[in-house]
Amino acid sequence: MPTTSKKSSFSSIAPKERLPKWIRPSIGKVSQIEEVQRLIKKHNLHTICEEGRCPNRGECYASGTATFLIGGSICTRSCSFCQVDKGKPSPVLDKYEAQRVAEAVKYLNLNYVVITSVARDDLPDHGASLFTETIKEIRKESPLISIEVLTPDFWGGSKETSASLKNQRDRLAKVLSENPVCFNHNLETVERLQKVVRRGATYNHSLQLLKSAKELAPHIPTKSGLMLGLGENKGEIIQTLKDLRVVGCQYLTLGQYLRPSLAHIPVAHYWEPEDFDNFANTARELGFKKVNSGPLVRSSYHASSD
Repeated sequence: MPTTSKKSSFSSIAPKERLPKWIRPSIGKVSQIEEVQRLIKKHNLHTICEEGRCPNRGECYASGTATFLIGGSICTRSCSFCQVDKGKPSPVLDKYEAQRVAEAVKYLNLNYVVITSVARDDLPDHGASLFTETIKEIRKESPLISIEVLTPDFWGGSKETSASLKNQRDRLAKVLSENPVCFNHNLETVERLQKVVRRGATYNHSLQLLKSAKELAPHIPTKSGLMLGLGENKGEIIQTLKDLRVVGCQYLTLGQYLRPSLAHIPVAHYWEPEDFDNFANTARELGFKKVNSGPLVRSSYHASSD
């Protein structure tokens, strides 16, 4: 049976500030949210919209977009910001998961779907085949749909070796072979905060993945996102944007980190809406083609307009 991680040491740390007045999630149509939740429960599916309690899920559902979480609901990483359960997943994969996702996509009449997954470092290909199987099944049911992928780093190890790099590249190539309309991998935070925020992942491994994606499939736009408010400063944010442009990243999302619970890393700072506008302007000046930046922006926000 899957096991989940124990309560984090962050539980004893109180948030530094109350939510500012500009943090007001849009609920959207309750009926649409309830319909998706009912379907998810009925078919034993997972979406990052629900698992992560995304503040924009009602708006996305209404526009015909949803983000499905594959590979189960237990992640092999233990990132300090994430709502998804951590621990040891069941070694037995759900062989009907891809088919159920495809049926849900067709039933909901979606026109754009984002496929993401928990990290599955326990699997030989780190879950790359889960993406390809799901994409194929969705296209059987909905051949005209646009599919974006939001993947883990496919690394799963700290050693910098040529074999590790080749393995990452091979797993990535498998996913890109299905020709998604966009390849997304989130850097999440600035380089200095990676070890605290993204346990098991590194800044360089993520940048390498995005770089390899452009080399392997230059026709597929690449995308990445940052959560702000974890303790970074303006200079670090701008340097991170520059680093993303060096590896050819074209699309960008910037949003405010909101602490899911007392077991997660606390918010260090709430950036103001004007700051997000300024960062967006800087990003465009650096050459990003598509930028979504705002307190409640998340990875898949307005994804279909990319």
